[in-house]
Amino acid sequence: MIEAAFAPALAAVERGGVPGATLGIVTADGRRHVRVAGWAALEPMREPLTESHWFDLASLTKPIATATMVLTLAAQGRLDLDAPLADAIPDLRQYDMAAPERRLTFRQGLAHATHLPAVEPIYTYGDDPARLRAFILQRAWRAGPPVYSDLNYMLLGIAVERLTGAGLDAWPLGGGLSFGPPPGPVVATERCTWRGRVLKGEVHDENAFALGGAAGHAGLFGTVTGVLDWAQRLLNGGVPMSIVEAMRAPVRGERTCGWERRFDGWHGGDACSAATIGHTGFTGTGLWIDFDRDLAWTLLTNRVHPTRHGADAIFALRPAVGEAVIAALG
Repeated sequence: MIEAAFAPALAAVERGGVPGATLGIVTADGRRHVRVAGWAALEPMREPLTESHWFDLASLTKPIATATMVLTLAAQGRLDLDAPLADAIPDLRQYDMAAPERRLTFRQGLAHATHLPAVEPIYTYGDDPARLRAFILQRAWRAGPPVYSDLNYMLLGIAVERLTGAGLDAWPLGGGLSFGPPPGPVVATERCTWRGRVLKGEVHDENAFALGGAAGHAGLFGTVTGVLDWAQRLLNGGVPMSIVEAMRAPVRGERTCGWERRFDGWHGGDACSAATIGHTGFTGTGLWIDFDRDLAWTLLTNRVHPTRHGADAIFALRPAVGEAVIAALG
């Protein structure tokens, strides 16, 4: 059955849609399957992909790390999800106490229900992480309708740093998950024109790199085992129910605190149940958790290697894999 579930990813590797692909599937009671194909790197030399390779998880940092940190602090009574971020970051827009950023709440940030823009090339403003954090906090951000925004999670990451007095990389994430550099073999990502090299073991996201490597929106690395272990804890009661409920409950449309819920035509495929949440990462990663079926799967690829431009096979591959997983194991 696992071979049928892996067939779309294997076909994508064979036709060159992605250099390499790892599919991992886990159930609440611990049954798991992993399949691997292709290459961890094509440049500067070919390196076969293995189950032990670490992937740059990109925006999976948001739900696995940052949202979990915020929801854990809320469960501990250290923050109120409906309180403003300014409670944790009193210097947020400190030169304009009426600034709209000062009214943004933790819950709004988690669910991308703010006026902040999708992305900003913060790395082009300098290379001092402390100064760039100050820039994020003091910038008068242009207003617009709610969109999926890295800036929401940059602010949430700064809030976690302020509340805990430590960097995000100090948070215990569990084995197989780590802010970089990862402690093992790692897949290559892009031949970065800004840094002038093929990236391997350093975060792909330019803004996360400029912020020191560990940021609220990106910077997390993981193995397939680490991602599956984390997902299994959500399925089997290893995470407090208040956190799981917040991850599943809608806040704005299909957005929850950290995730998307299933909708027709979404990235996880239409076969999964309505009780499924999922998230993707720009480098070619993704994780989906179907609570009705007690089933989770992760698709990890290095689709941006050696370049992000034209690397669009992932958009059809993700739902195809979801359909195949449910057909084979659901």
